[in-house]
Amino acid sequence: MQQLLNKLFSIKKHIIRFILPLLISIVGSSLFASPAFATGVYQMPSLVAGDTTWVLDKGDVISRLNEGKISGALEDLAKQTGNEVRFVTVRRLDYGETPESFTKALFEKWFPTKDAQANQTLLVLVTVTNGTDIITGDKVKSLLTDSIAESVASETLGVPLRDGNKYNQAFLDASDRLVAVLSGKPDPGPPEIVDKVQVEGTFKKAEETDQGNATAWVIGLLIAATIIPMATYYIYQINQPSSDG
Repeated sequence: MQQLLNKLFSIKKHIIRFILPLLISIVGSSLFASPAFATGVYQMPSLVAGDTTWVLDKGDVISRLNEGKISGALEDLAKQTGNEVRFVTVRRLDYGETPESFTKALFEKWFPTKDAQANQTLLVLVTVTNGTDIITGDKVKSLLTDSIAESVASETLGVPLRDGNKYNQAFLDASDRLVAVLSGKPDPGPPEIVDKVQVEGTFKKAEETDQGNATAWVIGLLIAATIIPMATYYIYQINQPSSDG
């Protein structure tokens, strides 16, 4: 009898020893497969006025094709008007940093003097929160007023993001609007917002489903590791001949 019990508990120990670490690894990989590393201004490359880098997509949300289109449009704008626009995306900011503080610090890092800042516009997106900010130089404000700039960041860029994280559409729209305004053309305005009645669905995101399935497997096997030996022992007991017979 003792030999049987020892064998059952050995089976339980092997299940926990070999399968549990594997499942924990699965859960861990599903939770941390795409880590969003924090970014500080000190990690950004150095630029100066006149630099031909127009898009820094550290958040990796703009397709290469659309990045090329945007860069071409912003370069043409700079050549024709002297007004320079740069788009920056990052995944996550350093602890305590906000889109506003990051944008201001980056603007001052790249353009440390009033003269260097004069014709500059910097638009920043933090993809983990879809937080945005925009900052402009003094000479730009005669065309790109603070109210239009804020509308570009919160509406032209923000609306497509709220409508399903349409990053490419958001930056294409922002590029078109900024190029128009900074070329002296009438402001085309923000995108039209269409009210939608949204019914919360019961479907989970893929990553939520993966994590839930992995967790369920861990719990299920832990339960099995405990119950199977107990059940086997119980069956063994009821099948033993009665000593009273």
